[in-house]
Amino acid sequence: MTITAAMVKELRERTAAGMMDCKKALVETDGDMEKAADYLREKGLASAAKKAGRIAAEGAVGAYYCDKCNTAALVELNCETDFVAKTDEFKGLLNDIAMQVVKTDPADVETLLASQFDEKQTVQDLITAKVATIGEKITVRRFARFAGNDNKVDTYIHMGGTVGVMVEMSGEKGDALNAVIHDVALQIAAASPVAPEYVRRSEVDPAHLEHEKAILAAQAREEGKPEKIIEKMVEGRVAKFYKEICVLEQPFVKDMDISVEKMIQQKVPGADVVRFVRYKMGEGLTKKVNDLAAEVAAQTAGAK
Repeated sequence: MTITAAMVKELRERTAAGMMDCKKALVETDGDMEKAADYLREKGLASAAKKAGRIAAEGAVGAYYCDKCNTAALVELNCETDFVAKTDEFKGLLNDIAMQVVKTDPADVETLLASQFDEKQTVQDLITAKVATIGEKITVRRFARFAGNDNKVDTYIHMGGTVGVMVEMSGEKGDALNAVIHDVALQIAAASPVAPEYVRRSEVDPAHLEHEKAILAAQAREEGKPEKIIEKMVEGRVAKFYKEICVLEQPFVKDMDISVEKMIQQKVPGADVVRFVRYKMGEGLTKKVNDLAAEVAAQTAGAK
């Protein structure tokens, strides 16, 4: 049977599924509109498409570490409600996706979604099926992957997925380095109110530093300080700035009298932090604010 554009349009309007999915459903069911609609529902495509416009600003950060290949991945997966984010099904999906990142080393989220998860489905297919069963929009927001090679890689998930950290360190492998890298990951996760952005001050973006100096100088002027001492004040405040954004210069959370760098050298001389990634779930996302009074008023008006 010939599948016409009008048939695809009708099925799309009924199910809100994608155009190509509608065409495939009609081909598979020999043009039977009812069977095609059922086909889309069975595949989770109709319900998933209807949820595509919703805001997914909850979720969790998860990690997966492959001990055999010394490779780790950090992933932020978003959904619509905190309730769903805490379910085993959502957490299982997050783990599967992190494992896929380790396995396939995708270039970006689009490549990850298109990658083959198993013989029957891509990662996008896997997510679509979960959307159908969970009942909420689910999106992969971002991910990072570290292949440690000769270095040590570790991950740390804080407060059930609120914050996730991945760290790579050089140094003599063994129990001491394992303990230190765990402490460094914990340090990065627990940092508040300012999270570290760099390993050491030599990595700080010059533009970032100059911007900060300008702000500090303006603050000093607002405080009424004379110009001749503002430069010295800025230098002192820049030192504090480095301690906030460079993890090696931060006071160690388990012993505030020493820096993270000093702690590392005391426990594993010669070891060093190569790089890290820190994800805070939902940072930068706009959450939907439910106005119950407005919803009730709207429903009441619609009923009249």
